Amino acid sequence: MLVKARRTLAALLAVALVALVAAPAAAHDEGPPPPPTGDGPATTSNMHLLAHVNPGPVTNADVYGYGRHAYLASWVGNGCLSSGVRVYDLTDAAHPHHVSTFADKVSEPSLAGTWTEKVIVQRVDTASFHGDLAVVTFQTCSSRDTLAFRGFALYDVTDPAHPAPLARYSAPGTRGSHEIWLASHAGKAYVYTAILRSEWTSSPTYNRDTNTATTPGRADFRIVDVSDPGQPVDVGEWGAWKELGVVPVEKPATPNAGKQNFTHSVRVDERLTTAYLSYWDLGTVFLDISDPAHPRYLGRTEPEQGATHSSVIDPSGKLLIETHERLGGIPMVYDITDLSHPVELSHFAIAGGEEDSVHDPKLRGSHAYFSWYSLGVVVADVAKPGHPELIGQFVPDDATENPDFCDFEGGCSEVWGVFVLDDLILASDMNNGLYVLRMS
Repeated sequence: MLVKARRTLAALLAVALVALVAAPAAAHDEGPPPPPTGDGPATTSNMHLLAHVNPGPVTNADVYGYGRHAYLASWVGNGCLSSGVRVYDLTDAAHPHHVSTFADKVSEPSLAGTWTEKVIVQRVDTASFHGDLAVVTFQTCSSRDTLAFRGFALYDVTDPAHPAPLARYSAPGTRGSHEIWLASHAGKAYVYTAILRSEWTSSPTYNRDTNTATTPGRADFRIVDVSDPGQPVDVGEWGAWKELGVVPVEKPATPNAGKQNFTHSVRVDERLTTAYLSYWDLGTVFLDISDPAHPRYLGRTEPEQGATHSSVIDPSGKLLIETHERLGGIPMVYDITDLSHPVELSHFAIAGGEEDSVHDPKLRGSHAYFSWYSLGVVVADVAKPGHPELIGQFVPDDATENPDFCDFEGGCSEVWGVFVLDDLILASDMNNGLYVLRMS
């Protein structure tokens, strides 16, 4: 297992080098940690595998569920395959049926040189659009590729078997849109996007060769009005460098040294009044966005661990679960009743986690669902948020070799994403594709 771990890590470093050549020092290396050594955990008896679909050879990213369909995104991988988003009909959950692929270089050749890490689908009803809207992130595989598209794109997926491209939002001077949120309320619809290190790399004083800048460029966090999804319009933005004086790269001349402060992910409440920005080493930043043209800083968490990756907020807006993507990275639970003074309630750790990292969180009722790379899907009861309790775990046991990422004998499992869709749990594995689960 140790040899496998070393080879996985070597593959990750190679991919990170290709993806981040001449980019800022990378605290976020775009890949999971190596599998832990020794015997791993087993799937608990209450987690039932209904189906598994492997679209390989390709490296997969996040998964999103909507309308009894699974939307499986794709990662950069070694070959930059630009595989787009694969859509599976889950009407018969035991037999997922591939119905379409979109946002890929086959259907749209101008998207070559990109990868599509995140996809979100929501119902949108505005004066200009009535239907199901998908937003997809695009990042360039190489920072020196000046022709590849970077930003996000909107698609009409009212008929998931026939997605239709509507418009693109370009983010020049950046690597592209990393993570996104799509929400609509009261006849308006917005995309909230996190663009890694935009304040740094889009600065008018940015020097690629020395990786330095002296004045902020366009903000990492942007709000884009997509009420007419054929014509996205910039509305507002916020960056910690301009607003708080927090420099994105504290020691830019020393690779991987110092803190990195950039918007990695974003969530927004149902009424579109509060944004929760996962701001890497700065923690989770809270913004009042009731006036989307003028976001206003409210407060932030100050976690012991850095690498604040993503979060989930309960419907009441009083509970935050924050994850940290680093070796030994774990979730942290906060009471955020007072956004100016969040209170940390607990940590949640599991066996083997010290050699791995949690990735994304989801919340349904009192159950929190985590993708945890080689430790699979982890479910915790957070009814008592000061004392989270492990209640379920699914660990893939059918790892296959992936020539794009995990090319050693026996392969490996790296669960990237998790999503709760009605009575189903969807999981995306970087090497092994889509898993459809049910918990009893």
